Amino acid sequence: MSTPGHDMPELSGDELLAAEYAMGLLEGEDLLAVRGRMAREPAFAGLVAQWETRLAPLLDEPARAAPSPEVWSRIAGELEERDEAPSPVVLLQRRVAVWQRIAAGSAVAAVAAVALLFLPSGNTPAPAPDASPLVASIPIADTPLRIGVTFLPERDELLVAASGLTADGVHDHELWLVPPGEGAQPQSLGVIAPGTQERVSLDPELARSMRQGAQILLSQEPLGGAPDKSAPGPVVAQGTLATI
Repeated sequence: MSTPGHDMPELSGDELLAAEYAMGLLEGEDLLAVRGRMAREPAFAGLVAQWETRLAPLLDEPARAAPSPEVWSRIAGELEERDEAPSPVVLLQRRVAVWQRIAAGSAVAAVAAVALLFLPSGNTPAPAPDASPLVASIPIADTPLRIGVTFLPERDELLVAASGLTADGVHDHELWLVPPGEGAQPQSLGVIAPGTQERVSLDPELARSMRQGAQILLSQEPLGGAPDKSAPGPVVAQGTLATI
C-alpha cells in the first residue's frame, strides 16, 4: 500500500543489477559479468556495497523462509507419484515452476519496497560521512583489469573482487593497508585468491585504520604469503581508499 505523495521506488539499470547481486539472485554469466564490473569500476562496486549494507539486516532471517531446492524436488516427486489423470498432474507441475519463478521475482520486487526503509527521505538525515563505504581500484599492470576493494565501516568488512587476478603457481598476492599519515606502517590484510570475490571481517583495530586517503598495496609473495607480516614483498600495484 502506498502513501499519497510517495511513489514506490522503481529500480532499473545499475541500481537493479546491484540489488540483485546483493540478494544473491544472479547466476552464471550474469554473476561473472557483475563481478568483472566490480573489479573494474569502483563506483559500481560501491553501489553494490551500499545495497549489501542496506539489505544485510533483512537477508539474514528472511533467507531461512525461502523454500530449499530439496523442497521443490519433493513437491515435484510427489506430483510424479500421484495416480491421478495426467492432465491435472501436468498442470500442477507447471504451477511448481511458476511458483519458483514467483518466489525469485517477489524477492526482486521486495527490493523496491525495502528501499523506502533504507534510502534517506526528506525527513530522515543522511548517514554520517565517516559511515560511507570506502573504495579503492587497483590496476593490474598495463591491462584494463583491476582489483576492487570496498570497505564497509558499519560492519567492519572488506569486500575484495579479484576476478582480474591470475595465479602463476609459484607466488601468492597479498593486500596491505598503509594508513594516511607520516611514518605509518603497512598492515597485512591477507592473501587474496585470484579470480574470486571474498568478504573479510576485520578486527576493530585494523578497521579503525581504514580511512579515506589510506593506501592499499598489492604485493607479490612466496606461496602462503609474506613470511614477515610487518613488511610487504615487492609491490606490484596500489590504489587509494576514497569515499563514493
